[in-house]
Amino acid sequence: MIIVTGCVTARPDSFEALFQASLDHVHRSRAEGGCISHGVHVDAEDPLTLVFFERWRDMAALQLHFLQPGSGEFMLAIKAYAVRPGTLELYEASPIKR
Repeated sequence: MIIVTGCVTARPDSFEALFQASLDHVHRSRAEGGCISHGVHVDAEDPLTLVFFERWRDMAALQLHFLQPGSGEFMLAIKAYAVRPGTLELYEASPIKR
């Protein structure tokens, strides 16, 4: 499984637009093959920062996700509404059976 984390900080005048673009992106992404979960949350300490947490079946599914037109549209929204480029980190993980 691939875990993706990221965050982006909106300008005060563009938070609502970035939040809506993020929700649209999350909802599109959840319908893609290989998406286990995909969510966006408002940072509890900085209400202009959005935090993303995603789980993908494998790297191939994530790479297909990055190629989707909606992913490109979302990157354009980040450029338009964010204070600076966001962060993105990828992790390879497997569940621990207890």
